[in-house]
Amino acid sequence: MQELETERLWLRQFKWDDLDRMAEIFGNPEVMRYIASGTKTREQLEFTFPTMLERCEKWGFGMWAVIEKASNALLGRCGLIYLDNTPEVELGYALDKPFWNRGFATEASLVCLRFGFEQVGLERIVAIAMPENIASQRVMQKVGMTFEKNAHYYNTDVVYYAMSKAEFHQLHG
Repeated sequence: MQELETERLWLRQFKWDDLDRMAEIFGNPEVMRYIASGTKTREQLEFTFPTMLERCEKWGFGMWAVIEKASNALLGRCGLIYLDNTPEVELGYALDKPFWNRGFATEASLVCLRFGFEQVGLERIVAIAMPENIASQRVMQKVGMTFEKNAHYYNTDVVYYAMSKAEFHQLHG
């Protein structure tokens, strides 16, 4: 899977060495509050890790580890996955709390969207969030996605946003 770069971030494939840090992030109930799958233990992450890597190889995209260049810290994840039992591709992100409200999710999301449209050749990318997750919806809005409907995925009610390749290029060149 190709590595991506922004002004402040590197997005790279996850490595086995990331498991302890991933367990810190994804084991935090506050970070995982709006993620339907809930918190994850290191053992759970270790069990699903090979599948995550296989998906990246098979699809050519997946969840990247988000690394802050200045500190070399693993902030969380951002990337593209297939939306719950659909052929649609979803933008997803989850960052550790100390990195909230600093524009990192928006910055990482933009580079992932560009990758999806320009490298993978997707015509449309969607994103979902629980209705009460206002911060996540703000990221979707900042990158130019628009609300389309209320929906139900991953056994939870969500708001559903989307963006076409043409809309992305109109906004972001």
